[in-house]
This record gives sequence, structure tokens and C-alpha cells, in this order.
Amino acid sequence: MIPQDPVMLLSFINLKLRDFYGSLKQLCDDLDVKEQEITDKLAAIDYHYDEERNQFV
Repeated sequence: MIPQDPVMLLSFINLKLRDFYGSLKQLCDDLDVKEQEITDKLAAIDYHYDEERNQFV
């Protein structure tokens, strides 16, 4: 289960991307969550996925 609060979600996702996953797609596939759901929630607090850095900035 992933955090529902956008700020907690940001921290959780960036930690997972940094330590365990090479891409957002890999993370979503493994955790069985929709990529669009994550990107929409984090866009609401003005964070967007940077594929080169493999993190939300």
C-alpha cells in the first residue's frame, strides 16, 4: 500500500526509485499501482517525474 498524502507519497516514491527501481514503470508494475495515479497526485503539489534523474522533482 502506498501513502495517500501527496507529500508522504513523494518521499516514499523517491526513496523507492532511488534505492530499488530503475524507472517509475518498474516501481508501478512491482507495486501494482497505476502510473497515472501517482503522477496526477504528485502533479497536484507541482512535482513531475524526471526520467533522466529517475525521481520526482
